[in-house]
Amino acid sequence: MTATHISIYGEVHRVGFRAWAKEQAQKDNLSGWVRKAADGSIEVFLQGEEEGINNFLSLCWDGPKMAYVDDVLAQEAKTDNSANGFRML
Repeated sequence: MTATHISIYGEVHRVGFRAWAKEQAQKDNLSGWVRKAADGSIEVFLQGEEEGINNFLSLCWDGPKMAYVDDVLAQEAKTDNSANGFRML
């Protein structure tokens, strides 16, 4: 199991990005959370199999239909043994 923290920049608010992220994470059997960040980005914490995380990362460049993504930054994170399922914060 691996974990990743992702920041997604662009026109990502009020386009359903958090709900989309939850749906995609669940499809890849990933746990973690998604939230709006104070700087206008979307933050995501994911943990699970590396293949699922890589798939999620590649999908983030498109996001939901109304999103316009400028950048996706990912960095390795520590796994969280208490993370169960995927939540929108």
